[in-house]
Amino acid sequence: MAHFPGVYVATTTSFHGDGSLDLDTYRAHCAWLIDNGIAGLVPCGSLGEYESLSDDERHAVVEAAVEVAAGRAKVVPGVSAPGSHQSLAHARHAREAGADGVMALPPVIHNATRREIIAHFAAIARAGLPIVAYNNPFSTKHDLLPELYAELARIDEVVAVKEFSGDVRRVSELLDVAPELEIMCGADDLALESAVLGATGWIGGFTGALPRLTVELFELGRAGQLAEALPRYREILPLLRWDTGPRFVQAIKLTQALVGQPMGPTRPPRLPLPDGEVQLIESQLQRALEVA
Repeated sequence: MAHFPGVYVATTTSFHGDGSLDLDTYRAHCAWLIDNGIAGLVPCGSLGEYESLSDDERHAVVEAAVEVAAGRAKVVPGVSAPGSHQSLAHARHAREAGADGVMALPPVIHNATRREIIAHFAAIARAGLPIVAYNNPFSTKHDLLPELYAELARIDEVVAVKEFSGDVRRVSELLDVAPELEIMCGADDLALESAVLGATGWIGGFTGALPRLTVELFELGRAGQLAEALPRYREILPLLRWDTGPRFVQAIKLTQALVGQPMGPTRPPRLPLPDGEVQLIESQLQRALEVA
């Protein structure tokens, strides 16, 4: 049985206008996502601005997600950090809070060796929760190649991959060398392709703004119903492509606000989008809503 099948949301973190944490809005947003068919929540990932949160804030967000999910959806917090001891501490908190697993990048900041990357995930495994090993070479110095995942799969707790390299061939390559691992698409603009090739899950950004539509499209892709899925997917691709750009957090928070789920500002150094990009996203969202 798969640990983390279906469509998950890398949740944005809600802030008040003064930049302080807004847990009430965050809880309401998580409930809305679950009510609209989302299978799981991934708080404190890149989209959740984890690097701008204190440890206490990260833990409060995780606890809020677990409280709302209450068995209706899975919760898989991000535990990425510069040091393995820090990631392990976050993973242990996730276990104590009642999370279903954790998601982790390789060591951030440090240019770790292959041996150090494996040791890093082995350290996180000591928390005793299933691990989604997250490949994001754009925000780390590491591209976790399929051959390395085959080694990571020897760690019992490493059960899944969040694949964000942008190379859709990785899905097939991973299934070849590490078939025991679940593949979760990490790039919104490769979700349908990944589903067709065998990904069993999707940890998305725009899934947090268009949950019903994205769940439907991923399920159609898994079922091979491309005649129905492709026309709709092509219409929303311009919007989904923001997920893999440098202003993905601002773009997704703007989209959430436009669909009635305002999550507040981003924390500095992220700044609001310029007017031209706001208008572009508004028009792209309109196209997406027409096929929803």
